[in-house]
Amino acid sequence: MMQEAPKTLRGNIQRIGALAWPMMVGQLAVVGNGVIDTAMTSRFSATDLAALSIGISIYVSIFVGLNGVLQAISPVVGQLFGARQFRQIGAEIKQGVWLGFFLACIGCLILLFPQSLLSIAQASDTLNQKAALYLQILAIALPATLAFRIYGALNNAVGRPKMVMAIQVAALALKVPLNTLFIFGGFGIPAMGGPGCAAATAVNAWLMLITGWLMLRHVKYYELFDLFGTGFVKPQWTALRSLLQLGIPMGLSYLIEVTAFAFMALFIARLGEITVSGHQLTANFGTILYMLPLSIASATGTLVAQAIGANQLQLAHRTGNAGVVLAGMLAIPIGITIWFSRSLILHAYTSNQVIIAAALPLFLFLSVYQVFDAIQVTVAFILRAYKIAVVPTILYAFALWGCGLGGGYMLGLDPFQISPAIFHGAAGFWMANSTSLALVAIGLTYYLRLIQKRFEHSPSPADIGK
Repeated sequence: MMQEAPKTLRGNIQRIGALAWPMMVGQLAVVGNGVIDTAMTSRFSATDLAALSIGISIYVSIFVGLNGVLQAISPVVGQLFGARQFRQIGAEIKQGVWLGFFLACIGCLILLFPQSLLSIAQASDTLNQKAALYLQILAIALPATLAFRIYGALNNAVGRPKMVMAIQVAALALKVPLNTLFIFGGFGIPAMGGPGCAAATAVNAWLMLITGWLMLRHVKYYELFDLFGTGFVKPQWTALRSLLQLGIPMGLSYLIEVTAFAFMALFIARLGEITVSGHQLTANFGTILYMLPLSIASATGTLVAQAIGANQLQLAHRTGNAGVVLAGMLAIPIGITIWFSRSLILHAYTSNQVIIAAALPLFLFLSVYQVFDAIQVTVAFILRAYKIAVVPTILYAFALWGCGLGGGYMLGLDPFQISPAIFHGAAGFWMANSTSLALVAIGLTYYLRLIQKRFEHSPSPADIGK
């Protein structure tokens, strides 16, 4: 159960770190799948790598938006856990499963018929066909992936992320042999190239879900939440509406953040295979880096939600501040290291010197925005722990879509021929995106301070966010 929390900044940082490291390892394992996909596909062909970049951009946009809605389960369960309402947690999880089912139906339809989204990239027929097949295969994986996310949300919210981490690491170990089989062919299976990554992902997704279900069914700890033995439970609109009220703006904020990058890839694809491949390598490494602040943000949000549920409002305040300090403190040396190691990093991805040359300039932006990215994601998770998501979503839309994507289009593609030459191409998109992340970090931090002042004068946690 909840441990007695320290009152010092150092103590709260240590508490966050203890919860964050298994989350980070698990998240790195998940991202490692994407790294393996990119690295192995780049050795198959540049065309398949470009198709993979386009396909990933679309899939990630769909998955992250749907997953973001499901993530409303985390603050809800976290507050219930802090309030020691354990049986109610089981009821919320069952409704979360229904929500996941409905979301999976929507997502699968989009993945099976992706042509309208693929048309944005204005790519060749060969690229479109490969990207479409990649997405259609992932429709098989999506239901299992969303269901496993519910399992992960439960474990993280109650402070038990190590089981999730173990499953994710095991799945990563299977990724290389599965990719080898489906990308390059073997044992009677033809070489599929980039779409083979999707086939490997589908196999892994269902194995992970089955393992998670067995854990819930047979590990004694989960009996506390009354997950089994209650018979068939129908969808309950009141519970689903409560999850959606928080989940929809959360999902939109995730969607906005990811589509800011996803549509970058689609627009950059207009500049050719080499340019989009260089962007893909940089974005893929950026995703790896994002796992550290994301794990800190998730751990901080979990502890803040538990403190709110236990009506320990000052503890929630201190824990949130400690998380922001920790995330920002680690981001500075990471950014410096990235810049001085950029050549080594890119050579680890590919030996293609042309793609490396296209990616090298983008690492300047990757290095600089680390602090802003770390702060904004941590503050966003703290606000979600208070069940506040609407205002952050509006800010995300204005900054990431307006300044980031819109500004990137103006700088990178320069439709009015007014952009400085230095920002033409992918660099313009990365410059605008970095600026938008700085705006989000400043705006969310200011808003969090307002919320913390408000809750200090609130008679109960239920008043927060009203």
